[in-house]
Amino acid sequence: MKIGIVCYASVGGSGVVATELAHALAGRGHQVHLLSSEVPFRWRNLEGLHFERVETPAYPLFREPQYLLALATAIARVACDRRLDIVHAHYAVPHATAAYLADQILSADGAGSPPKTVTTLHGTDITLVGSDASYRRVVAFSIEQSAGVTAVSKSLRRDTMMTLGTKRDIRVIPNFIDCTQYRKRVDPDIQRRLSPAGEPVVMHVSNFRPVKRLDVVLDVFLQVRRKTPARLVLVGDGPDREALETRVRHLGLANSVLFAGEQQDLVAWLSSADLFLLPSSQESFGMAALEAMACEVPVVASHVGGLPELVHDGETGFLCEVNDVDGMAERALAALTDRDLRARMTRAAVESVRSQYCTEAIVPMYEAFYQEIL
Repeated sequence: MKIGIVCYASVGGSGVVATELAHALAGRGHQVHLLSSEVPFRWRNLEGLHFERVETPAYPLFREPQYLLALATAIARVACDRRLDIVHAHYAVPHATAAYLADQILSADGAGSPPKTVTTLHGTDITLVGSDASYRRVVAFSIEQSAGVTAVSKSLRRDTMMTLGTKRDIRVIPNFIDCTQYRKRVDPDIQRRLSPAGEPVVMHVSNFRPVKRLDVVLDVFLQVRRKTPARLVLVGDGPDREALETRVRHLGLANSVLFAGEQQDLVAWLSSADLFLLPSSQESFGMAALEAMACEVPVVASHVGGLPELVHDGETGFLCEVNDVDGMAERALAALTDRDLRARMTRAAVESVRSQYCTEAIVPMYEAFYQEIL
């Protein structure tokens, strides 16, 4: 098949999954064209994989719609030039909206049958954008106009139906990872950097947005540190970083908390962690938790969104109510200090990942869905 994939290039989960899907589809013999404003964070050059840059002109009079319009034009151009069968939009707005505009352009031009649009919902387009009255109708319209719609969790499918009132079928296809890459692989140099005195390493990876609740990550770490020596490693970057750095300095914890920034070799960093914290207020799936589980790192997370579908409380990790900082700290300490519990939990987590969330299990679901839509 000839497939166009539309996504953001950022380090967030949707961009990562879309890029890895593009890699996997190209590896399975499809011709894949990935459209974005810049080369995605995890891009790899592969045969059959092509990057199509969306050029956005700077016209001050038309600031708001310029990316949407430029993207619609790019989708129409690539669809026509490359004879695409499928346009796979990751996010309803603006990507599925742009795909709909491109479809209308191609239909009006009479340039043959336009490609079918498949939209994958990742969460922010529903839980934040879709719930805003200013956007709700266009989000719902973009979903309804898609030839096929998928969601990354059962929770997100329910949220979409409740938020938008849509009655259409939404197929659940979960996120996935390359299990040949995501397995414990300790880098001694990174391990020494993170824990020079051999202290346990508590890690958090995200785009540092308010929904990730970095303040709670630090609150849990402070309680853990009162009971056992530990270091906190924060991987990523985003709007909440500066405020947390200021708080860390005021608490005199600069030597115990490392702001690592964005890291390409995430496997080596995760493999040096002893605990992963994800106290988000909302997670439609929990990609970071999946990656940690694959690297044999116990996960303590909030009982929200799609996380209970991924992390089974007491078996493959721990889940706590969203504001239960004491409970998160208690379970974090248990995972750090009880070796038998830790071994049992990480073993179950890895088995769950390998049996359900590897590329080989999930990508064929997308291929079958494309064929069904066609």
